[in-house]
Amino acid sequence: MTTKPILLFFALGVFTLAITGCKQETSAESPSNEASSPVATENVSNKGQAYIDDESETPNALRTAINSPDHTTLVAAVEAAEVQNALVNVGPLTVFAPTNAAFEKLPEGTVEDLLKPENKSKLARILQNHVAPSNYPIETLKKNVEKGRTLYMASGENVEVTQEGEDIYVGGTKILGTIKVSNGWVHVIDDVILPKN
Repeated sequence: MTTKPILLFFALGVFTLAITGCKQETSAESPSNEASSPVATENVSNKGQAYIDDESETPNALRTAINSPDHTTLVAAVEAAEVQNALVNVGPLTVFAPTNAAFEKLPEGTVEDLLKPENKSKLARILQNHVAPSNYPIETLKKNVEKGRTLYMASGENVEVTQEGEDIYVGGTKILGTIKVSNGWVHVIDDVILPKN
């Protein structure tokens, strides 16, 4: 029982280092679709280490989001909150990535308001509520359901993992698909997981 708090403290420390830009890994390049993600690709030369290309075959979490036409709002939010480098950290980490349609479900004007510079810290906290500083492939999430375990998120909150039939839900939102990335896992979700506090 004494190892659980130590592991939790270690996981939180790893993510804190990631957020501050320490222990970063350069992003992997995969074929890009510039037309589908204009928000993500403009002025990439001055965005720091998160946007440096290399020759790796498997993209990291950030590059995967950038290359997805369904995640342009998420990428815009990551850039507005300036947490790009956290998503290229060596990991492991698990990102629950809301689609553009998920953001559209929020009350009108919410996304625009969150993207304002004065709301940067609030936006960063919401994004941290979508990152678990550990490896959580689908099979591990299913084991968490069986054992009644919650997921500790980088925001400091715990979210519930449930299962209905073959579908897995995290924080009440359904996982639509899963992608293995170079620094962990990306699970595509159909709602934004808002922090409780």
